[in-house]
Amino acid sequence: MIAIETIPTSYENWRLCITQKCKIALTPAYIAGRLAALRDESDASTREFRRIYGEPHHRAVIGWFERAQSEVLYRN
Repeated sequence: MIAIETIPTSYENWRLCITQKCKIALTPAYIAGRLAALRDESDASTREFRRIYGEPHHRAVIGWFERAQSEVLYRN
């Protein structure tokens, strides 16, 4: 079993953090909403996220949401 990291560094850890630690279902609507916010340069929470975690992590999280989105679409 993968241990949940404080700040995920892999898709697997990110997914565990979201679904198990945070108890958030990765539904199509949730994923789409998060992707829209993370891609919105004018969104204050996105600017703060990038300031705290840096651009590489921001890009990684977008990629992880895109992967989750493709997995959800593939299942349905």
